[in-house]
Amino acid sequence: MSQRRIVIIGGVAAGPKAAAKIIRLDPEADVTILERGIFLSYAGCGLPYYVSGVVREQADLMSTPAGALRDEVFFQNVKNVHVHSRTEAVAIDRDRKVVTARRLEDGAESEIPYDRLVLATGAEPVVPPVPGIELAGVLKLHGVEDAEAIKASLAARQALDVVIVGGGLIGVEMTEALVESGCRVTVVEMLPQLLPMLDADMAWHVAAHMESKGVRVLTSTRVTSMRPRSGSPESVGSVETTAGLLPADLVIMAVGVRPNVGLARAAGLEIGETGAIRVDDHLATSDPDIFAVGDCVETRHLITGRPAYVPLGSTANKQGRVAAVNACGGNDTFPGILGTSICKVFDVGVARSGLSETEARGAGFDVVTALTPAPDKPHFMPTARMLMLKVVADRATRRLLGIQAVGPGDGARRVDIAAMAMTYGATVDDLAKADLTYAPPFSPAMDNVITACDVLRNKLDGVAEGLPPAAVKAMLDAGEPIFFLDVRSPAEVAAVAIPGAVNIPLGQLRKRIAELPRDRRIVTFCKISLRGYEAALIARAAGHEDAAFMDGGIVMWPYEKVTAA
Repeated sequence: MSQRRIVIIGGVAAGPKAAAKIIRLDPEADVTILERGIFLSYAGCGLPYYVSGVVREQADLMSTPAGALRDEVFFQNVKNVHVHSRTEAVAIDRDRKVVTARRLEDGAESEIPYDRLVLATGAEPVVPPVPGIELAGVLKLHGVEDAEAIKASLAARQALDVVIVGGGLIGVEMTEALVESGCRVTVVEMLPQLLPMLDADMAWHVAAHMESKGVRVLTSTRVTSMRPRSGSPESVGSVETTAGLLPADLVIMAVGVRPNVGLARAAGLEIGETGAIRVDDHLATSDPDIFAVGDCVETRHLITGRPAYVPLGSTANKQGRVAAVNACGGNDTFPGILGTSICKVFDVGVARSGLSETEARGAGFDVVTALTPAPDKPHFMPTARMLMLKVVADRATRRLLGIQAVGPGDGARRVDIAAMAMTYGATVDDLAKADLTYAPPFSPAMDNVITACDVLRNKLDGVAEGLPPAAVKAMLDAGEPIFFLDVRSPAEVAAVAIPGAVNIPLGQLRKRIAELPRDRRIVTFCKISLRGYEAALIARAAGHEDAAFMDGGIVMWPYEKVTAA
């Protein structure tokens, strides 16, 4: 058998992963990586932490756990992989099975033959056509070079006022690094909320936390132009937005990415409905000898079954391995994704998996949701931290559709548990009975995700009705005749309260049940609505059949509150 020739285009995440696996499967294979940039196999998701200084050295982003730098020499000596950096693949001749490569240093071109080709061309940042976008000091964060430029500005104290354009994952993650560097930071997002991976009722808490750290958050705001600095016409000095003029020594563009599919399209490969390369579950393109992986491909969403484009480093690495197996003649598959994501916002974690409520409704599901804030460990443990969960289910099948987590508590664990459950089509009843670990240093006896599913089960079974805060606020604003009942203790109410709510502590409610009006709907709440749920049941037993509790209690009420001076 002749030596297998495999060419990989792209050398950041999925490409090197595929190369390493190919060599393990076929040590005699002739593997070549073409990479347009200088840096190979680096952790792009670590760039915000390199800017902040948490990751101290650039090399740490592209080294092995043992400290070896993953450069061309490493790939040649350790992996037996030929790497051509600063080399761009400019054309694919599928009939002749050759890739035309051009060295960026001198423009010299060569043809590289292949038996199998793996496209790992990644994504490219979206750069909106805003006047002044070319000014010095308007940067992005898409690679190591970008991170170095931002670090240089911070080190020179040239960036006291920073505007981040875009409130997605990268934009939000960058705020901490900039605030800790002493910058005044404004995040500008044209959508009505930050982090569209979340529902608005969860994203509100992220924005409020950022503002508590000194970040100015402007949603529903568009950038209309970049203006030069007075006396320095080549450098940015301010950003014109629909909310007014913002001073800016540095602007970071983080409005998103699009799949880099130009090479694939020119080669006649099929592009999917998301704009990314269409692949099958073996990650083969419309050409069976060409595979595609990572941020340039679309994949199947495991809940909807529809094509989805969710570029993530975790997905890229898994796909690199699958494509490698199949490029070597194996039979591995990549089933799809749930869009499981997480980011750190100062001292708060933000995570999600599956569908948001908005996405689930858009996909045609009859949705039931629950908001369940609670400590991530028993309240008596000094390490307990608040964690706000939102779970989404389908009313007809009781199937779990999605989960979101916000808070300083351990959200990663709960979202990962739910992701595994959703992968295998679990219902809320299945997950509510899952045999999860318990010890006070780690979790409550009834884990947060189990409690969230039990709340959903109560709603699905008609045991009690829970209303989201947005629905309660809409009822109040519309002047609907509701009796808004706060069943917390007087001390809790004195510290923070919702205007217009009536306080009857839960322990007194049975004795004072006659105080509940018969001509108004009863809506109860407490801190997290555990007592609110109990109060709603008491009211129902007393004949208030439409009594409901407010999901999430005052912890998840994002509107006006009265706090103690």
